[in-house]
Amino acid sequence: MTKWIVDPSHSEVQFKVRHMMVSNVTGHFNEFQSSIETSSEGFEDGNFQFSAEIASIDTRNADRDNHLKSADFFDAAQFPQLLFSSNEFKLDGGNAILKGEISIRGTRLPIELHGEYNGQAVDPYGQTKAGFEFVGKISRKEFGLHWNAITEAGSIVVSDEVRLQINVQYIKQ
Repeated sequence: MTKWIVDPSHSEVQFKVRHMMVSNVTGHFNEFQSSIETSSEGFEDGNFQFSAEIASIDTRNADRDNHLKSADFFDAAQFPQLLFSSNEFKLDGGNAILKGEISIRGTRLPIELHGEYNGQAVDPYGQTKAGFEFVGKISRKEFGLHWNAITEAGSIVVSDEVRLQINVQYIKQ
């Protein structure tokens, strides 16, 4: 069994959501953990696990961050983590497909992420690192994040679709 753990100082987990239907707001999680367990040196049978602390959400706006942590959205007091567990990983050259289930606010649904396996390298300290980039999207309403408002012109404030971008570097244990 080979185990890999995320290197948080060289990784990021971001989301983007359309605001007022004219621009995107980008946010990220400052605190997250992830690991991969494989039965070989490759990742084809990899079991990817991920969790993010909702309280660490950061959109560079404290009022918006507090609103996102409230019961209107993530309800961080009752549901402190976002969770992901894989059930399939396919690698075709550098292209990767990661399938699994994501749990937000107590609702667990399937998700498919597409991306790239950026390979492996040994750092100056002798640690083997592996890098991945994944993108995907979810419907926030499917997870119970229903809050919204309508502008005077009739536009919605927050879109339903949330785009995910995950850039992670793992350290072989």
